Amino acid sequence: MMDKFRMIFQFLQSNQESFMNGICGIMALASAQMYSAFDFNCPCLPGYNAAYSAGILLAPPLVLFLLGLVMNNNVSMLAEEWKRPPGRRAKDPAVLRYMFCSMAQRALIAPVVWVAVTLLDGKCFLCAFCTAVPVSALGNGSLAPGLPAPELARLLARVPCPEIYDGDWLLAREVAVRYLRCISQALGWSFVLLTTLLAFVVRSVRPCFTQAAFLKSKYWSHYIDIERKLFDETCTEHAKAFAKVCIQQFFEAMNHDLELGHTHGTLATAPASAAAPTTPDGAEEEREKLRGITDQGTMNRLLTSWHKCKPPLRLGQEEPPLMGNGWAGGGPRPPRKEVATYFSKV
Repeated sequence: MMDKFRMIFQFLQSNQESFMNGICGIMALASAQMYSAFDFNCPCLPGYNAAYSAGILLAPPLVLFLLGLVMNNNVSMLAEEWKRPPGRRAKDPAVLRYMFCSMAQRALIAPVVWVAVTLLDGKCFLCAFCTAVPVSALGNGSLAPGLPAPELARLLARVPCPEIYDGDWLLAREVAVRYLRCISQALGWSFVLLTTLLAFVVRSVRPCFTQAAFLKSKYWSHYIDIERKLFDETCTEHAKAFAKVCIQQFFEAMNHDLELGHTHGTLATAPASAAAPTTPDGAEEEREKLRGITDQGTMNRLLTSWHKCKPPLRLGQEEPPLMGNGWAGGGPRPPRKEVATYFSKV
């Protein structure tokens, strides 16, 4: 069972784009299911219907959009690339825009589904615009002018609530409900059509006009993602080797101290000599994985240098060594001073 889970996890890691598309699809279905399970209760008050409907229409999509960004692993990568010091590698705004647009497109799927389902259902639109129903055209227009405006608004605000609506003598409730739901569904299908056309233009037409810039942004976006993963894997491998060597040294030191204590205890009966601890082949392999970084201070300087001054994207050129907390300057190196010392026999 664990092997199956491990294979699934490795597959998702190797196919991160497909995985994120699946997550966005699940969130879209979840948003539709959430709306169907949501108990919509219009307050049926003139001053609160519009505010309540606006909150239902806008607040959940905002939450779903933020959740879509939070669940995307590239958010931290985008923030890190945006805030890092330029160092010896310049930041490309086009790559940052491409990364943000890719995340935003996936995160917008669930909010778009919520808005579309809300408009197609019609309850939210009915609650928001029930006071704007044209009574003169749909109801008894001869009685409407004689009512004060607050009283008319109070009667129309109760249209979404059949149990308390008492204005059938002025406007049949079923007529108002059908009128508003018809408009809401028309807006919902228009919204679906516009978002579909916009997605088609963004995903299909835009790369055709800016193919070179699109390919560059896509390539370097993938490079940043792969570079970060490889750096994390290298740091994890180094940390494992560092911990293993440190533990081995601790146990070897403890074993040596115990042997010395045992030797001193039996010195009067039989002389013994403490053998020097031998380093096994496994420890030598772990030391090779450390890549010469064998203390905490050097590792901290390396991590600081990676953050502050990443190496330039030019392969096949000798890079200056690390100096202090960052890389050495990119200018010409100062001439080396050679000192010759002569010894004479006395």
